[in-house]
Amino acid sequence: MKKWLMIAVALVAAVGAGLWLRGGGNEQAPQVAFSSLAGQASSMEQLRGKVVLVNFWATSCSGCIKEMPQLVSTHHKYASQGYETVAVAMSYDPPDYVREYASAHKLPFFVTLDSTGGVAKAFGEIRLTPTSVLIDKNGNVVKRYLGEPDFNELHAQIEKLLKA
Repeated sequence: MKKWLMIAVALVAAVGAGLWLRGGGNEQAPQVAFSSLAGQASSMEQLRGKVVLVNFWATSCSGCIKEMPQLVSTHHKYASQGYETVAVAMSYDPPDYVREYASAHKLPFFVTLDSTGGVAKAFGEIRLTPTSVLIDKNGNVVKRYLGEPDFNELHAQIEKLLKA
């Protein structure tokens, strides 16, 4: 009987993790504030009315570096329509590395250093990179991506949210 209980608990945990990755339910994005590398202040509240992709990344993360050109391309494609990208560098990432990477690759979006880990914690204890969170105009979490997203699917989601 214990074996069935363990299987049931594992199944519930797996379903719960799946909902978390999809952003299931009416989860609101946390009301966090952050500053860009240039010192510009912003917050999730100030981004209301826009479709936002919050991307947690690190310069030491090969998957993050691989997806970055597509994040740049996505930003360029939709920024004029009310889309914003916020790249959150993880607390363990050396600030000089982040600044150097952002400058060398001319990242066109908001890049912030999560030096205390507070932003990652507020978004659900994010520890794995890359992790991205797609948020609608009303501040609702629509989907979470662990690893590089399917950019065709992401673009379809963004287009749908921009029309809403």
